[in-house]
Amino acid sequence: MASLLSNRNIVIMGVRNKWSIAWGIAKAAHEQGANLIFTYLGEREKEGVEKLAESLNAAAFICDITCDEDIDKLFVTLKEKYGVIHGVVHAIAHAKSEDMKTEFVNTSREGFAHAMDVSAYSLVAVSRRAKELMTEGGSIITLTYMGSEKVFPGYNVMGVAKAALEASVRYLASDLGPLGIRVNAISAGSIKTMSAKGVKDFGNIKEAVDTKAPLRRGINQADIGGAAIFYLSDLSSGVAGDIMYVDSGINIMGI
Repeated sequence: MASLLSNRNIVIMGVRNKWSIAWGIAKAAHEQGANLIFTYLGEREKEGVEKLAESLNAAAFICDITCDEDIDKLFVTLKEKYGVIHGVVHAIAHAKSEDMKTEFVNTSREGFAHAMDVSAYSLVAVSRRAKELMTEGGSIITLTYMGSEKVFPGYNVMGVAKAALEASVRYLASDLGPLGIRVNAISAGSIKTMSAKGVKDFGNIKEAVDTKAPLRRGINQADIGGAAIFYLSDLSSGVAGDIMYVDSGINIMGI
C-alpha cells in the first residue's frame, strides 16, 4: 500500500506554506511514491515553496495561472523534463479581501471577475494544457467548499466562484474522460489555513463543525491527503466528475 503513486509525476499547484491543504496532499503523495512537481506564483513565494519542495525531493517552477503565457511555458518545461504527467492537484483560489469583508451584493465587477479567473477558470486553463501531457491517462483534482451551495457569511464571492469550479469539474470530466483522464473535486471541511483567515466568521464555522458534525471534530491535512491519494491513484479508476465531501459529515446536517 506504500506505492500507490510509484513512478507517477504529480503536479501540485497551490502550496504556499506548511499549513496549506496542498502541502498535506503533497506529503501524502510523497509517502505513496509520487514524483512531485510544485508550482509557485512569483518571486515572493519562491524561497518558501522551494524549501518545501526540496524536503520532498520535488522540483518547483514558477507559474502565474492568470497568465496564459506562464501556463504555456510551464507545460513546455514539464514536457521537456518529464515527458508525461499522471496527475494534477489544483489547489488555487483567491478573492479580493474587500469583497470578502463586505456583503455579497456589494461585490465589485473587478472583484467578481478576479475570483472567477483565479478560482475557477484557472482549472480549465490548466486542464487544457495538462491533457496534452497526460498521454497515459490520469487524474486532475481540485479543492472546493460547501459555500458553493449554502450561504456562509463572509465567504461571499468565493462561494459563487466555487460553484463555477464545481460545474467546471463536471464539464471537464465529460471532455477528458474519453482520454482516460478523470476530473474530480474534494470539498474540504473547515481547516486552518492562510486563506481561512480571510473568512470573517471562520471561528464560528469551525466551532459549529466541532459540536455539530457527526465526527465531532474538524478536518486535518491527513484527512484531505488520504482522499487525494484515492483520486490520484487507480483506486478511483471508475470515478469522474465527482465532488467528495471530506468535512466530518457536516454537509449532511440541517443545523
